Amino acid sequence: MLTGVPKTALGVARIRAGESRRPDRLFDDPFAAAFVAAMPDAYSPQTERSDAAELIRTRIALQVVVRTKFYDDYLLAAAADGIRQIVLLAAGLDTRAFRLPWPDGTTVFEVDLPETTSFKNNVLAGLSPQPTTTRQVVVADLTADWPTTLTAADFDVSQPTAWLIEGLLVYLSHDDAARLLGAVAELSAPGSRLSCEQGRGVQQLQQMAAARSAAGASEAVALWQGGIEDVSGWLDRHGWTTEKHDLGALAETYGRGTAIESSSGFVIARR
Repeated sequence: MLTGVPKTALGVARIRAGESRRPDRLFDDPFAAAFVAAMPDAYSPQTERSDAAELIRTRIALQVVVRTKFYDDYLLAAAADGIRQIVLLAAGLDTRAFRLPWPDGTTVFEVDLPETTSFKNNVLAGLSPQPTTTRQVVVADLTADWPTTLTAADFDVSQPTAWLIEGLLVYLSHDDAARLLGAVAELSAPGSRLSCEQGRGVQQLQQMAAARSAAGASEAVALWQGGIEDVSGWLDRHGWTTEKHDLGALAETYGRGTAIESSSGFVIARR
């Protein structure tokens, strides 16, 4: 059973399962529905939502869909450029080690808490899928000494790495997020890359939920701590070169244009 922050991965899986059923889907995650089915009562049904709650739900769903596609492309581009170490921090119920076409010699490291990795592996065991690359599951708390655990799992600090921090920083305090990014920098050889969320979208949704009493909008909102609002600025000051990608512009590019104004997006950083 998943609770607290690990449970939010199930909400992400539910959104990915819905996207995978669409004829115009931006990606196909054939395992997402199985994760949802493993905890069918995780989220109580809501027959009625307030307008504010529905707006928040819609924005979160849009971001999950767009970011999944964006991060898929980011990781495959890194692999195409010769990077063979992929690290998914707070991997959750991510199945990229199974569903993406990785080049030979690639290793995908999935780092997350024991309850999340246990739930995920139990569900996958019932499906018996074959990974498309070498998959290393690393059980670690990202607010503790996770670098030691990662290097013990054959992570090579001398090789360039493509890091993905998907949907994590918002659940951390500013200080914890800064420590995490600092540790990533120390482990990153020249040529490494990093991608994560960027923008004020988190703060906007929190303010909207509070101002409009959007009860039930999302359990995730109550768990958000904010992370680092200006991630790209922080990375620029700590040895990275960054580029920003706007959520709304990406949605338009992917054929998911929306009238919802967004201040969210994503950053890709290089060393």
